[in-house]
Parts: sequence; structure tokens; C-alpha cells
Amino acid sequence: MAKSGGCQCGAIRYSVEGDPAHSALCWCNDCRASAGAPMVQWTLFPKDAVTIEGNPVSYESSPGTTRQFCGACGTGLFFLNETIFPGQIDVQGASFDDPDAYPPGIHIQTADAPRWREGLGAMPAFDRYPPMPE
Repeated sequence: MAKSGGCQCGAIRYSVEGDPAHSALCWCNDCRASAGAPMVQWTLFPKDAVTIEGNPVSYESSPGTTRQFCGACGTGLFFLNETIFPGQIDVQGASFDDPDAYPPGIHIQTADAPRWREGLGAMPAFDRYPPMPE
């Protein structure tokens, strides 16, 4: 069954067929810098399993690595590197219409992760915002 996703403004839509090779949380410095976030979720598919409507902007973030995003709203969408993942395309997990479509199963590039990553499970959690101090 196909699953779909796209950018925040809707200028780029995509669909994927089949199961990904993996769904991973990446902690590398490049992903953190490009997303402005502590980590990025990636789901890896064969290129021919992904259909893209619209024209993502490409940026070579490091030699041989292309990151693609929406030029209108800036949503990060795709990662391509023929050396690391020949014939594959990584799709940013947060861009799927269903956020539960492909739960992450592994952490990768943890050598670059901030030290506080280890304490995430012990942090308090709130359904929305925490109560404001009086």
C-alpha cells in the first residue's frame, strides 16, 4: 500500500511503495545543521519506489551528498548519496502524512550526538506545554 507525504506548503508531494530498508534517527552534524533540529528521522527506499510531484531544490551538503527540500517553505524532504546508499533515496520521516507510518527502529551516527541524548528517556513529558510557574 502506498504512503504519501510532502512539504508544509503542499508544493511538493510524494508517494512511496513498499517497506523501507530502515527507518532511523540520524544524529550526524550535517543532519542537525540542515534541519536545525537535534536529529532527523530517515526512511530509506529504492529510488524507483518513490514518486515525486513538484520540483525540490537540491543542495550538495558535502561531497556526493544531495539534500532536497521545498524551495517555497523550506521543508526538508530527501537525501541522496550514491556512495553510501546506491540506488536509494532517504525520505525525511516527519514529512509523511501519517507520522506513525514508519516508526524509527535504529539510531545512527550517534558518535556526533550531543551528550544529553542519553538522558532523553528520563526527562519529564507533557501532552502540550508544561505548567507555567506562578
